[in-house]
Amino acid sequence: MKRKGKFILTIKTSISFALCITAFFCIFLRLPQFFSQNPAVLAAASFTLSDGTYKLIDSDQTENQEDNSVVVKKNQIESTASTPSDNASKKRDKSNYYDSFADHTGENKYEISENSYFGAGTQVKNFYVKNKTDVNYDFSKYLNSPLTFNVEKNVDSPQVLIYHTHTTEGYMDEGVDYFYESFYSRTENSDFNVVAVGNKITEVLNSKGISTYHDTTIHDATYEGAYERSGNSVNEDMKKYKDIKVVLDIHRDALGTEDHKIKPVFTYNGKKAAQIMILSGCDDGSNWFPNWENNLNFALKIQNKAEELYPGMTRPLSFDYFRYNEYICDGSLLIEIGTDANSIDEVEYSGELLANVLAEVLS
Repeated sequence: MKRKGKFILTIKTSISFALCITAFFCIFLRLPQFFSQNPAVLAAASFTLSDGTYKLIDSDQTENQEDNSVVVKKNQIESTASTPSDNASKKRDKSNYYDSFADHTGENKYEISENSYFGAGTQVKNFYVKNKTDVNYDFSKYLNSPLTFNVEKNVDSPQVLIYHTHTTEGYMDEGVDYFYESFYSRTENSDFNVVAVGNKITEVLNSKGISTYHDTTIHDATYEGAYERSGNSVNEDMKKYKDIKVVLDIHRDALGTEDHKIKPVFTYNGKKAAQIMILSGCDDGSNWFPNWENNLNFALKIQNKAEELYPGMTRPLSFDYFRYNEYICDGSLLIEIGTDANSIDEVEYSGELLANVLAEVLS
């Protein structure tokens, strides 16, 4: 019995010694990778958090999650390179919004494609108009006519009003090429919806001496009646600020299908931005939109200047028998900034560029 116990002890000691040697050998092999600065090496043994830091993967996590972590890091690098501010996304609160980098285990994953829309419709100088009416208009004539209103600079009284009929229209949280089925592109979180774009336009215009007021009232808590409610807000704002000449309803579009979204993009100064689309309506002969030609004049000037300053910025101007709230004044337009597949960084950058365009047109 004694010899048997001694034999078992010897076996256990040998096994323990062999395990220690194996562990030491593994650590020795991994040390160069530990000190590596190569993101791919780090990503192979970890997954990235939304702030770019690393967290070790627990042994019970799936192989699929490890694969996704590499994609996440790649997309983080691409997003950072194409945005106007490297720290922009870090300041936004995702706690009550969709997070592309969260754990989406069990969800279907779909594709986001990029596209640039240009060259469709009637060419006018360096841009295009998609004329959906049954009349051939001389758009060059409207473009070359003077504006019917003047904006004063460096005054306290607001000259421009920014508002949103569909205030909860949201964007992607990050510049990625995928989305999960839990993504819902409407939110009251103003870090990720059209209010963020309106804030950027307002900020830039005010910095250029064009006093601008941003009305962030939510008008689409229920979708039906949103234009009537936003029209009432605009009328109230114009009664309060009697010098308002320009009224811009900032929206976003949606392109693609439920399982394949499309984002319209262009690049300026090495940064990716969302294309914009201006909507300018006209009267169908029943005199329900008497001042439409003045609005069209303003819309064409914005489109023309945008393409002069930032080639590729605009999708073809949409011209059709509609009026939305454009009848309110000669400087009233609806502008769609990107789609729900564009990242919030891309559309904020577009808002900045659009404000530069507006400042030039209104000078």
